Amino acid sequence: MDEIIGKVTIAPEVLTTIVRQTTLSQPGVVRLSGRTPNGMSRLLGRVAVGEGLRITIGEETIAVDLYLVAKADENLLQLGQTLQNEITRAISHMVGLGVSAVNVHIEDVVFAGNPP
Repeated sequence: MDEIIGKVTIAPEVLTTIVRQTTLSQPGVVRLSGRTPNGMSRLLGRVAVGEGLRITIGEETIAVDLYLVAKADENLLQLGQTLQNEITRAISHMVGLGVSAVNVHIEDVVFAGNPP
């Protein structure tokens, strides 16, 4: 089964869905930021943009910029590191691509009793 019999193409929207769902499943994340990041693609890479995230797609790796709102009672550094690990694991496992960076930008915090 090592013979290549065709091409496998994964739509950029699949990557944004994986990152979004992985992020929102983490305790401490209230929501993705309303910010829609913009910017140019890095050196021949393609960019997939969704609300609160940007994914730069290279030949064999991707880079993720994630913008979110967190619960104020969370350890924000630990939350960011957990997101980096979980997003890297999900992309590697589900898509088979390497992840060169997961940059977590915590845009705001929500205190208990305040509406998100």
